[in-house]
Amino acid sequence: MGWSVGDIPSQDGRVAVVTGANGGLGFQTAGVLAAKGAHVVLAARDQAKTADAVETITRSVPEARLTTVPLDLGSLRSVREAATTILTHHDAIDLLVNNAGVMASPEGRTADGFETQLGVDHLGHWALTALLLPALLAASAARVVTVTSMARYQGGTLDPQNPHLNGRYGPWRAYGQAKLANYHFGLGLQQAFARAGAPASSLIAHPGLAHTDLQATTVRMGGAGVQAHFWAWLAARFGTSAADAALPQLRAATDPAARGGQFYGPRFVTAGRAVPLPVLRPGNARAIEQLWQVSEAATGIALSP
Repeated sequence: MGWSVGDIPSQDGRVAVVTGANGGLGFQTAGVLAAKGAHVVLAARDQAKTADAVETITRSVPEARLTTVPLDLGSLRSVREAATTILTHHDAIDLLVNNAGVMASPEGRTADGFETQLGVDHLGHWALTALLLPALLAASAARVVTVTSMARYQGGTLDPQNPHLNGRYGPWRAYGQAKLANYHFGLGLQQAFARAGAPASSLIAHPGLAHTDLQATTVRMGGAGVQAHFWAWLAARFGTSAADAALPQLRAATDPAARGGQFYGPRFVTAGRAVPLPVLRPGNARAIEQLWQVSEAATGIALSP
């Protein structure tokens, strides 16, 4: 038997913040955590869609404890405002799931001038995690789970001289770079926690080939070429449901046996039960060092427990 939501222990008394919680994997994650008793903060950009998500979860879990916080990861101002709101209401946060993201979008810039995918998928989460650190460290054993992707193999480590791929942009290259940044962020954050002796852990997860609205959104945005249509077709026919694809991040978030620095994903790369995966280490140390340098310089926010 594989790991399932039935293996998740009670989350009663815990506070969980989930980014992108109004759709796809984030919605599934928020719903399961709420059903297990956690107070879930749905942090997302589209507030009408978030209200629909709250209504849907509440229909299934009438006793759900849910709050919403507007969060646009493409704006550091929005990230600061969201963090301030969360910290005002919660002295301690037990779980932060850095789930939200955009995929293979046309070249663009965030409100702060960052390449859109790096800005939303990584730099926004960098800033949010750093700003929420006081509450994460106030919990007895907080976990930060950062969601990466198989697409990380399509990207390279951040070039400190050109992290926003000026003159080198490709939608899939940029997405791969952002998801590789998520991978290195999760590993680097665990190292930072360990060095500081902090009562928190950082884990990473990837969903495999998930059939969510992410592929359809990529097609609608245009600019991602035939690959966008191919992946949308493949996910629709062979991808796993959002509920199953969310299991790796849910296991990383809730399995009592999980440990900081672990990586969870489907057993057979694109599908299968959620299992710990090997962390391939060659080059990670240098990539993490460069990621920290670029992220601190770009956001002006240091991340040090």
